[in-house]
Amino acid sequence: MAMNKRGNVRLPPEVNRILYIKNLPYKITAEEMYDIFGKYGAIRQIRVGNTPETKGTAFVIYEDIFDAKNACDHLSGFNVCNRYLVVLYYQANKSFKKVDTDKKKQDLDQMKQKYGLSTPEVK
Repeated sequence: MAMNKRGNVRLPPEVNRILYIKNLPYKITAEEMYDIFGKYGAIRQIRVGNTPETKGTAFVIYEDIFDAKNACDHLSGFNVCNRYLVVLYYQANKSFKKVDTDKKKQDLDQMKQKYGLSTPEVK
């Protein structure tokens, strides 16, 4: 019956089952993450950042896209240990932006070589 209710709902294109969470307390545990995010539906996986660059962030992957949307709608701005969560939909194209710039620079260098162009060095 629940599927009939959702059958003709159109979700925005950025909505997906993977949520990216920022501004988490550094000492948060996976169990605490399951307590907070599990209220909104079945979770397939939670990955909490554990390196200096990824501390305070996590990925939460839901089984169902509607559960992920519900969690994102309700938990964005949620207060955990005096920190307000930033909950976003994971977008692969944004996280690989640096790789794209490196690739574009490489392509540009190849074009310069091909056509014998040079850029003056900045000193």
